[in-house]
Amino acid sequence: MKKLLIANRGEIALRIIQTCKKMNIETVAIYSEADEELPFVKEADQSYLIGPAPVAQSYLKMETIIEIAKKENVDAIHPGYGLLSENAAFAKSVEEAGIHFVGPDSSIIQRMGDKIEARKTMIEAGVPVVPGQESESADLEAARAFAEDAGYPVMLKASSGGGGVGMIRCDNEQALNQHFESTKKRSQAYFGSGTLFIEKYIANAKHIEVQIFGDHLGNIFHLFERNCSMQRRNQKVVEESPSPGLSEEARQNIFDIAIRAAKAVGYKNAGTIEMIVDENEKAYFLEMNTRLQVEHPVTEMITGTDLVEWQLLTVQNKPLPVTEQKQIKELGHAVEYRIYAEDPVTFFPSPGDLTAITYPTGLGIRVDHGYAEGNKVTPYYDPMISKVIIHAETRDECLEKSRRAFQQMKIEGLKTNIPLFLTLLQSSTFNQGNYHTQSLLQIVKGEI
Repeated sequence: MKKLLIANRGEIALRIIQTCKKMNIETVAIYSEADEELPFVKEADQSYLIGPAPVAQSYLKMETIIEIAKKENVDAIHPGYGLLSENAAFAKSVEEAGIHFVGPDSSIIQRMGDKIEARKTMIEAGVPVVPGQESESADLEAARAFAEDAGYPVMLKASSGGGGVGMIRCDNEQALNQHFESTKKRSQAYFGSGTLFIEKYIANAKHIEVQIFGDHLGNIFHLFERNCSMQRRNQKVVEESPSPGLSEEARQNIFDIAIRAAKAVGYKNAGTIEMIVDENEKAYFLEMNTRLQVEHPVTEMITGTDLVEWQLLTVQNKPLPVTEQKQIKELGHAVEYRIYAEDPVTFFPSPGDLTAITYPTGLGIRVDHGYAEGNKVTPYYDPMISKVIIHAETRDECLEKSRRAFQQMKIEGLKTNIPLFLTLLQSSTFNQGNYHTQSLLQIVKGEI
């Protein structure tokens, strides 16, 4: 592989460029008018303006992206995460253009991208799934019937959704009546499909995901789990590994489920099996993410791997640094904090100019960023500025290092969620590792 196009922006584009430099692979970036001054545009070997700020006029222009890739004779396209990363039509178009798509085959993306189809596949493979509908809710009446039978609360979800978008908890019939049509419209607007389905809501659950990887020889490995239960608006803000408050028996069970799920579809490249673990440590499959995750650095820190490098080796049918599961070792503890331009109490986005940035430094501290001083965080995209990843031998050492890191860190010119992390790091619930998907909101409200 000599040249790669990155069909993404910001932090993940810069992250991919860094690995490509290490592997002596030239990079081609695409950027919108709003992103012209961002670091990834300058760091790429070549950069193409693709359109105005709105994603539909820039980063989602599939035909234009492939035209640029052909013009530059690239060997592969890396979709990053979000945007077109789980768009089966895009992956197929890339394949048909004779270009490597850095990810699984388009057929797997298609199969796993539809939550209803994914559920059916996992049930056939004997993988436990959250109790839910086995077909889409074409209308409100069908949704009511399921909810009445399963019992409230339930989760109303966009079948093609992700990132917490098109997902809402309904505690009673009134809430379901209120949110059904608006969720359907939101799903149509964001994902091009208004198909919905419903799952039983599992209270006080942990959101645990397992990093899996399939190589070109048909081997499937896991690279341990990540606890992603610290969330707001059903979107993760803190991820850590190993997962606190989870028995070793439960961990081994979720590893087994993840491998079984990946083998059920013949998975290849990087992926993630997301699960809900209830108060009795029973695990249920939620979904398969057929791409690299925002929180992949957590796994890299505890395993000493470069998952982007593994991705690029796999699309070239080259061997990975490991050939057996036992070669993948767990090294200490890591926590990732997503730094957003948002109000730390309301969680509303807070775009603006980044007038000054001071990131923490030191052994075991990694910062993946997408912006530099003087850049503007615009309202057009997800407002994540950077990710701070902390690694240490133990969880206690990791949290203490985190406290020192956030005392060093300063971002000026707009509101950020740094105060939220300082609050979390003083919380006994977080420090003891005894938290679930509702804990962050309870901590912010002072309820726990």
